[in-house]
Amino acid sequence: MKLHNPSSRPCLILFHGICLFVLFVVASAASFSSFYEKWHFREAGARGFNPVASFDQMIDGTAYRPYIYRQLLPDAANWLTHALPIAKLSSRIPERAKHKISAAFNLSTKTYPIQYLIVYVATYLAALLAAFALYLVCTSAALPPPVAVFTPVIFMLLFPLLGIKGGYFFDYPELLFMAAAAWIALSNEWWWIIPVAALGTWNKESFLLFVFTLYPLLRRRYSRFNSLFAVCILIAVCIATYLPIRLHFSHNPGGTVEFHLKDQIAFYLHPFQMDTWIDRTYDLMFPAMSAPIPTLLLVWFVWRVWRMLPLWLKRHAQIAAVINFPLYFLLCQPGEYRDLSLLYVSFLLVIGFTLYEWMRQSAQVDAFAAVQPQAKIVG
Repeated sequence: MKLHNPSSRPCLILFHGICLFVLFVVASAASFSSFYEKWHFREAGARGFNPVASFDQMIDGTAYRPYIYRQLLPDAANWLTHALPIAKLSSRIPERAKHKISAAFNLSTKTYPIQYLIVYVATYLAALLAAFALYLVCTSAALPPPVAVFTPVIFMLLFPLLGIKGGYFFDYPELLFMAAAAWIALSNEWWWIIPVAALGTWNKESFLLFVFTLYPLLRRRYSRFNSLFAVCILIAVCIATYLPIRLHFSHNPGGTVEFHLKDQIAFYLHPFQMDTWIDRTYDLMFPAMSAPIPTLLLVWFVWRVWRMLPLWLKRHAQIAAVINFPLYFLLCQPGEYRDLSLLYVSFLLVIGFTLYEWMRQSAQVDAFAAVQPQAKIVG
């Protein structure tokens, strides 16, 4: 009788796939849990309450601009609430389970409890899918399999640390769509980015700017003309998605952007204010990413690995930096590294190539150590 070999390739692929799935579920859950503990969905009574862009205001369309432009999840939640037989589904859930769910999210105090649950689930699913999309970016960059696995895990665990003064439910979908667009640009036909561009812009208007950074990624496989043509088409899709949303909410309070240049100048003129040094994440007190020492370490980290990066990644990072840094200093709150989102993919691969270099040097040291005893015997 022929026994089944547990090490056969189909079994091995299945085993690795299950391990990868479990690892990414845990990493994305830890990341999202920390994010939610810090900010919730900016609703009243939560630590991250925002009086101009609370959850209720995002759902009923009364939030201030530019927050109100980020409508993918609110629109989906409102549509599902009206399309699904909520009362019928609710009657099938045991009372004890409904009580636990209500208590966990304080749904009895929420104006839109069903929408809240939908956005909660959708935001976590975006975090989970983002982990897989980041993994695919790493594999497309030809990083070794162990590095490609652990790089997105590290990135996801660092992600809640990037939000110092705010965090919103559209942050994880933003990461997902940017990573998905980068992966498609590196490995697939460019027109698959079209639906990603529409959804990404519907989620947050910053995706329009991210499209410009895709040019060096597309140039790996396309001619200059085809790459420019693809970028132009994607920009047109983003504009066509953004303009109706902008017109629909044109009468909301606020403006298209918020100007924070004076706040940025004051922040960097007084870099040693104690309230900018500490950030609470994972229910622990961490040094804030925007504090002087972590910022210098981050710059040193990028500088050390820069020489290793492939040319296409350097160009991608340079385009993102040229666009993102001026806008960050003009329009974003000081110290809020979450607003440097155009550099997410660059930061991911900087981590990946750093791990790769670390592994390569460790292998060289091990090989040298293995040869040493033989050299002594020969001598």
